[in-house]
Amino acid sequence: MEEQIFEKRTDLSQLNAAVEQIKATLSTIVVGQQAMIELLIAGILADGHMLIEGVPGVAKTLTAKLIAKCVDARFSRIQFTPDLMPSDVLGTSVFNPKDASFEFRRGPIFGNVILVDEINRSPAKTQAALFEVMEERQVTMDGVTYKMEEPFVVLATQNPVEHEGTYRLPEAQLDRFLFKIEVRYPSLEEETAILAQQHQQKTTEQLQEVEPVLTAAQIMKFRKQVRELFVEPNILEFVAKIIHETRNNKSLFLGGSPRASLAIVNSAKAVAAIRGRDFVTPEDVIEVAPAVLRHRIMLTPDREMEGITPDEVVAQIIQKIEVPR
Repeated sequence: MEEQIFEKRTDLSQLNAAVEQIKATLSTIVVGQQAMIELLIAGILADGHMLIEGVPGVAKTLTAKLIAKCVDARFSRIQFTPDLMPSDVLGTSVFNPKDASFEFRRGPIFGNVILVDEINRSPAKTQAALFEVMEERQVTMDGVTYKMEEPFVVLATQNPVEHEGTYRLPEAQLDRFLFKIEVRYPSLEEETAILAQQHQQKTTEQLQEVEPVLTAAQIMKFRKQVRELFVEPNILEFVAKIIHETRNNKSLFLGGSPRASLAIVNSAKAVAAIRGRDFVTPEDVIEVAPAVLRHRIMLTPDREMEGITPDEVVAQIIQKIEVPR
């Protein structure tokens, strides 16, 4: 009996080569944090915005800046502060005395890769200024709509909500982020490596040497490839069951919306592509589910008091559901 040979439907060799190059570049500067790096790459390929949460000093901003440097596109950095106004982000109309008219001066949000640093340091009206631009990829000012150039990715960092001077992001704002990536403290070995690297004063030189790996056109091409990856109907049903269970779980006050289902499927496709596969497996879904759901579900007050985390509830939900094979 002849052995069957299955041909790949999508050639992912260029995508995989670019991903490996980005990982190699970042690993020379950022010690550890492999999960964060992989999720950031997956988020860019899945055309999503990402929220990175962790205490100050765990390389959130550094990693986001490095990812941006690996992309040959326009980069903007916005530091959110309590006195930041929406016009400081979106832009403002300025009177031009030459022709007695107002002209729109674009704000820093007009770019391809936008780093919003400490997004929860600003009050609600400035956070809300990002609503339309993140979802619709456009800004409307004085009745005129300005489209954003593709690719358009927002990488936002935030400190844990319990920190002094932070404002909790509203649920509608959180739902616009594809992933919430939680950055942990480094291990003892990683901390030792960080100290050794800084002691040898290598980091600054390495930062200056980072060269772009991807162009904007390549990102658009890779995103199209990711969208076309194969997903079996039983995988789609598996995702639907996970989300449905979040809506009927006794530990949860708020479950996932259809946007969460779509986010899991799209990001699972991106993870599959990073792994060199042109089809999605249940393991891809299980891998991305916590990052997609942890900011979209809300624990009941009782469960919150008990110290249970959203990730634990997601893990319990997945354990209950039969994994398709």
